[in-house]
Amino acid sequence: MPEPGDAPRRSPQGVPYTELRHIVNADGLHLFCRYWEPESPPRALVFIAHGAGEHSGPYEEIAQRLKEMSLLVFAHDHVGHGQSEGDRMNIRDFQVYIRDSLQHIDLMKSKHPDLPIFIVGHSMGGAISILTACERPGEFAGVVLIAPMVQMNPESATPFKIFVAKLLNHMLPSLTLGSIESKWVSRDQKQVEAYDADELNYHGRLRVSFGMQLMGAAERIERAIPSISWPFLLLHGDADKLCDIRGSKMMYENTASSDKKLKIYEGGYHALHHDLPEVAESVLKEVTSWITERLPAAKTAQQQGL
Repeated sequence: MPEPGDAPRRSPQGVPYTELRHIVNADGLHLFCRYWEPESPPRALVFIAHGAGEHSGPYEEIAQRLKEMSLLVFAHDHVGHGQSEGDRMNIRDFQVYIRDSLQHIDLMKSKHPDLPIFIVGHSMGGAISILTACERPGEFAGVVLIAPMVQMNPESATPFKIFVAKLLNHMLPSLTLGSIESKWVSRDQKQVEAYDADELNYHGRLRVSFGMQLMGAAERIERAIPSISWPFLLLHGDADKLCDIRGSKMMYENTASSDKKLKIYEGGYHALHHDLPEVAESVLKEVTSWITERLPAAKTAQQQGL
């Protein structure tokens, strides 16, 4: 607890957290939160996990669509991202992302104990979503994965490159490599420009240590895939150069789940929800319909022929 007279904790942008909705994680770091609460009683909870280098703000449109279906949507900026505290795009252990997600989910569950819970994750947020659901396989009504990071690109993650990366991580963990190339985010140039202009996005270079954490997460997912039995929807563009579509295909083909769907968007880039307008609209419809079809009320209505 801060001592009397201490200056309030501020976000990386200088805004006091007393003015921002937030949670405090187990490491004492403040995580900026967003909530989209429907006017009518909520039918379900939906947690959104954003991707690497971005923040929860760009999920406004998805969240609003779900809110219109009387779903209570919530998200936070991961540690080191957006308006949350923490070293920018650096994490000591990928598990911190999963731990923080479960903390936020548990908080919302305590307020709405009888509601089903869904997760929506994009890119690295997809990896977070998969591992979060794997920690509590019976807890979630479904998981939506938009261009998730399931495995590393085999062409870029060759055995030799992995060996070099491990060596560099041991000797020079703070060494920076390449950055996220925004041109591969979307085929819509306006969306690319918006991504580049967003000051809450991270536009710097990635550290070797961060890359190793991503690699470790992908290895965990690969080991977990055969035991996955929870419902999931996979959406991926076949021209995605940031998260390899082969990972989504592998997940779809090798999980034990009996309720799973994979939809591939021909020519689609990485951020399908911000791709060409017709693709983005299709993604919004897929996400909202898939979730609402799995709500108890929706199933009852179908059974009654309404």
